[in-house]
Amino acid sequence: MQNFGAYVSKYGLDNLGINNAGTVYWNLPTPMLYEQSLRRREGVLAHLGPLVVDTGDHTGRSPNDKFIVKEPTSEDDIWWGKVNISISQQEFDDLFRRMKAYIQNRDIFVFDGYAGADERYRMPVRIITEYAWHSMFARNMFIRELDPEKLAKHVPQFTVIDMPRFHAEPEFDGTNSQTFILVDFGKKLVLIGGTEYAGEIKKSIFTAMNYYLPKQGVMAMHCSANYGETKEDTALFFGLSGTGKTTLSNDQSRNLIGDDEHGWSDDGVFNFEGGCYAKVIRLDPKGEPEIYATTRMFGTILENVIYDANTRRVDLDDGTLTQNTRASYPITHIPNADPSGTGGHPKNVLFLTADAFGVLPPISRLNKAQAMYHFLSGYTAKVAGTERGVTEPIPEFSACFGAPFMPLHPGEYAQLLGEKIEEHDSKVWLINTGWTGGPYGTGSRMKLAYTRKMVNAVLNGDLDAAETFTEPYFGLEIPKHIAGVPDEILNPRDTWEDKEAYDAQAQKLVGMFIENFKQFEDGVTEEIKAAGPN
Repeated sequence: MQNFGAYVSKYGLDNLGINNAGTVYWNLPTPMLYEQSLRRREGVLAHLGPLVVDTGDHTGRSPNDKFIVKEPTSEDDIWWGKVNISISQQEFDDLFRRMKAYIQNRDIFVFDGYAGADERYRMPVRIITEYAWHSMFARNMFIRELDPEKLAKHVPQFTVIDMPRFHAEPEFDGTNSQTFILVDFGKKLVLIGGTEYAGEIKKSIFTAMNYYLPKQGVMAMHCSANYGETKEDTALFFGLSGTGKTTLSNDQSRNLIGDDEHGWSDDGVFNFEGGCYAKVIRLDPKGEPEIYATTRMFGTILENVIYDANTRRVDLDDGTLTQNTRASYPITHIPNADPSGTGGHPKNVLFLTADAFGVLPPISRLNKAQAMYHFLSGYTAKVAGTERGVTEPIPEFSACFGAPFMPLHPGEYAQLLGEKIEEHDSKVWLINTGWTGGPYGTGSRMKLAYTRKMVNAVLNGDLDAAETFTEPYFGLEIPKHIAGVPDEILNPRDTWEDKEAYDAQAQKLVGMFIENFKQFEDGVTEEIKAAGPN
């Protein structure tokens, strides 16, 4: 086994039992990872510098292939069920042993860095990959260590081993398919195989942060964050992929903290990551100029984006491979990003949903009890391509707006959020970026320009004392007027030609909310239960 690179950690791979790999490339800089990726035919160099890669069959996450090891140190903490599925320690160990055999004589890449911009809560991580571009992805997405001496002494607290070409044997390994994402909190180790989709790497570390940070009193959140002229004007944008977290937090008039994963400590908000992972299908250069610019930059990885083989120019409008085309880039590609990755306590908290039924209003203000209810419900629609097999929006309840990455009981996250909202007097809003004028297939997606005006009205304080009315199904307080937004779209019922059809659709959605919330009723107050629809 030969080590290559200027920044080789003294804490070697032998600590994991990896002893006979080929060449181990340690902490290579971006240009060298480009060279390795191109030499190994993992991707192509596109016009102006991005690296374009194809992730094969897996163009999104595989939630049904993720398992958590049932082991003594974490077994009592995990909220076991349909989301957090167990696998035995023996099955994990057997698969890991075969994976180590697979690694023998193969070249691998190692990235050492951190998750967490706040040094008091950051977690040293190590990402071991089969592909050079996956190592570049880790370099983009996590926080880099720039001090050579510290890199030499780097000891990871959590490790991901990512081998896309190594497949499980379901009948032997206890997996659902040849693809697997196995999390072992006892060994502080994640094994990934059978998928080339790089998003599994970052979400595995996010899962680990969501396990450890609440135990330290830090709220772990699936949200983007930014702030205005000062950090006292921090805003959070919760939501699943496709609801607008990245788009709405990238605002030229505000400073970006991060686009996807954050913690909220006693001192404020901090980013878990050092980069962004944005959807780029049909990206509008006028509506989203900062993100669009990154798709023309060296250091950006474009996943499943179509390009012209002759000119090497990319076509962001072409969804031939997937609707979930992605760009991974360091946060420094965004000119108004705060390199510290930190902000103050949130003044405003926005829950983003993409309502495929066309029922929820485009904006409404929530009281604390409603905030807890909607946080636990986590209603949205899975948008096309986000997960494998999803080709059109599907209504989805995902607790805490991120259930696939939340190993603890949702009530623990909700309690932390409620305490922090109350302590810091944060205002909470529900923003529907989904359909208006009818459900998916009949209505149309809410215009981004209108959503931006609504969000700006929230952040500027224009709605703090605005006149409102209450819609009848969810009891949501809707502003009567927002500058630059047609009054008629604020009340969703007014946007439907068939009012009876709207009422029927609203009653259907109310029933879904009530049925979903039954799983939480034993652990919440009567006030929170009463805050739901009726």
